[in-house]
Amino acid sequence: MADAPAEKTTSAGQDVGYPHGHLGHLTEGEENQLKAFKVFLEEKDLYKAGPPPSHDDQTLLRFLRARKWVVNDAYQQFKDTEAWRQANHLNVLYDTIDVDAYEQTRRLYPQWTGRRDRRGIPLYLFQIRHLDSKTVSAYEKASESANVSKAETDGSTPQRLLRLFALYENLTRFAQPLCTELTDREHAGTPITLSTNIVDVSQVSLRMFWNLKAHMQAASTLATAHYPETLDRIFIIGAPYFFSTVWGWIKRWFDPITVSKIFILSAAEVRPTLEAFIEPRNIPKQYGGELEFEFFDRPNVDPNIKDAVRWEGGHTDFPAGPLYWVPVDDGARLACMAVGSKDGKERRERVGTIPVTFPKGEMAAQPVADAAVAAAVAPVAEASTAPAEAAVEGIQKLSITDNNVAGEIEEKVAAGAGGQQPDQKATAVPS
Repeated sequence: MADAPAEKTTSAGQDVGYPHGHLGHLTEGEENQLKAFKVFLEEKDLYKAGPPPSHDDQTLLRFLRARKWVVNDAYQQFKDTEAWRQANHLNVLYDTIDVDAYEQTRRLYPQWTGRRDRRGIPLYLFQIRHLDSKTVSAYEKASESANVSKAETDGSTPQRLLRLFALYENLTRFAQPLCTELTDREHAGTPITLSTNIVDVSQVSLRMFWNLKAHMQAASTLATAHYPETLDRIFIIGAPYFFSTVWGWIKRWFDPITVSKIFILSAAEVRPTLEAFIEPRNIPKQYGGELEFEFFDRPNVDPNIKDAVRWEGGHTDFPAGPLYWVPVDDGARLACMAVGSKDGKERRERVGTIPVTFPKGEMAAQPVADAAVAAAVAPVAEASTAPAEAAVEGIQKLSITDNNVAGEIEEKVAAGAGGQQPDQKATAVPS
């Protein structure tokens, strides 16, 4: 096969949101594109059908959705990602990263609350005000001065960003697989490959946004390139009056599909909108919910999730640091492995197991960095009712005003006139 198929497939009725385009909800055309993608990747020595397959279907579908089901485009992004992962030894990085360095990095980026939205997708919180220039500068200096893992790098990806991608590995190898195996959700036969994010931009000045611009742009660009289709709805809360200017910068860092999932909520819209998509018990109290969770906290893991785990070694909760799941008991269960290193000693600890409820077929081969991990790895309650149709329709109509004044403000900030800000306001409006 010299060239990949160039056809573009869309779901019936132009439905593009979850679960459309995910396993169990593919159109015939999308099924055909997935098959063609596998064949093309196999011919390029980037995929092995197995058993077990080198990559699971849900991972391949992320690249297809990101490239609008055009196989050749998905192949290019997949190829670049595989080369980047190999050059930076991502599996070794995650397996050997210093636990304290990992936790330091975790405190600067979106944090898993330990909860899920109504669809069973893991819920993250990000409060940008904690990323002041001194904190970021100190973190970047510390990141570049010490190699915190055994991984070699390509020499072009900064250490601070590689530490960030250890957090993405946690999303794709721990949080999403865990949520996939929980059956108290509407589409229990569809694997979870997304995340829902609450982004709090309150108490952040325009100058602070400007100072963080390069940091956030680099992180967003690489994440979009190498972890496509891992973001679902992003609810922006506490937007200041000048946020339309900031939006002019941000929207250039993401692909159009991701941009379409970003919603700005006014103060009056926060609680009803979040409750439409997240049970109140899973919404942090500061946003009108019932959950005891503050930024920097360890995840407040849902009791239903804890009940699904058969804990081992005295554990009653997931420990700090990098974690991932590996199949055990002939594939009947998944074991949670606590990895990384502590005080220079590699950690290889089995935390507990959960029953496998998905997939019904063959699991993809799990990347395990060393023999120590391999040696160590010798149904929850029904969810509450779905959100009201009116609330769902309301969020589907939300969009963002686009005031293209970023260039003017950037010049003023660079010249030291950041305090003179135009009376611009970014709000959620009907699309």
